[in-house]
Amino acid sequence: MIVPERARNISFVGHTDQGGRGDGVQVMVDRGYAYIGTRVSRGVMVTDVRDPRNPKPANFMPTHPNSVCLHLQAAEGFLLNIEELDLRALLSIKDYYSGSNQVDSSRYGKRGVDFSAGMRVYDISDPANPRSIGFMEVQGLGLHRIWWTGGRYAYASALLDGFTDHIFIVIDMADPTKPVECGRWWIPGMWAAGGETPHWKGRWALHHAVVEDDIAYASWRDGGLTILDVSDKTKPKLLAHKVWSPPFGGGTHSALPLHDRDLLIVADEATMNIDQEQMKYTWVFDIRDKTNPISISTFPTPSDQDYVKMGGQFGPHNLHENRPGSFQSSTTVFATWQSAGVRVFDIANPYRPEEIGYFVPPQPETWREPMRGRAKMRHTADLFVSKEGLMYVTDYDAGLYILQWNGA
Repeated sequence: MIVPERARNISFVGHTDQGGRGDGVQVMVDRGYAYIGTRVSRGVMVTDVRDPRNPKPANFMPTHPNSVCLHLQAAEGFLLNIEELDLRALLSIKDYYSGSNQVDSSRYGKRGVDFSAGMRVYDISDPANPRSIGFMEVQGLGLHRIWWTGGRYAYASALLDGFTDHIFIVIDMADPTKPVECGRWWIPGMWAAGGETPHWKGRWALHHAVVEDDIAYASWRDGGLTILDVSDKTKPKLLAHKVWSPPFGGGTHSALPLHDRDLLIVADEATMNIDQEQMKYTWVFDIRDKTNPISISTFPTPSDQDYVKMGGQFGPHNLHENRPGSFQSSTTVFATWQSAGVRVFDIANPYRPEEIGYFVPPQPETWREPMRGRAKMRHTADLFVSKEGLMYVTDYDAGLYILQWNGA
């Protein structure tokens, strides 16, 4: 039984350290199994969650020992996961997030031998035993994150040779055994090999895009938000680009469109210890005019205890993304807040978001993720919420929590 440090409207159900592979990042749940990307275990963890009170490790699919699989997507009986050279193992957190350079993958060895770079496809018709059926290699260091809810096209952030950092690519999934890139877009200034020169400071790099109704809402870390028309998959078209760093702290990470309300929720990730960077926020945008998104409010910053004094990374990380088959709401937003655990917000009035629930896990008992400048503090990473309100929550060090949302 896990006793939370703080809790409101969320109760504990189950927990697993995943058999010693507790370094979880993105989580997908499909037909009673959780698929979890990892930071240091170098692979995908499969966890049996058919009994949410007693989750247990079921399988593990390793990547290349020098590449990570942080992020993945599950739909239509397939699992897509990224494979990317683990730059975090080579750099400090400060250096990783500080800026961009032209990518030259050859400086790290031979791709496919010294590291893997691309997107792997698994057949998960047997959900406990994924079977690798395809791999799309990219000319660079790999992918960071994917968006795919089924259908022909997936969308990813790719770290390709000749560019300063991750750009936006479209992937044709017509043949899941042979996915291919069919379109790309980048912020002018990123194609160094083509003679372009960045006009910015900080790290302008695509974290990922969420796509709804052929509109891609892309988060570019210090480069803010772009809105792209992807109705022509081969030629994405820019509709709007908003940058708010500086004066704000950057790290734009996740954008959740709520098209039925013409709203967009955008979270800026806290990437450093709170004493090393300014406070980050989650923004609410009015997107009635997709060419001119306007910020109308921010989510309240958690204040049930003094998280700034506690230290660590205190600020937004991931949003539950309203995937088909999961909990979907245009008024209730679930988020992870790193040192402040899981938070739930009511945006019925988008001009005055209110916090209506939270669950702050205890400190991890084992530190699995190398610190490299990160304070020893819990780091609630990602969450997936089922239709029934079961919350599957990962931590950088503490494995998988299963919680129950008890709110309205």
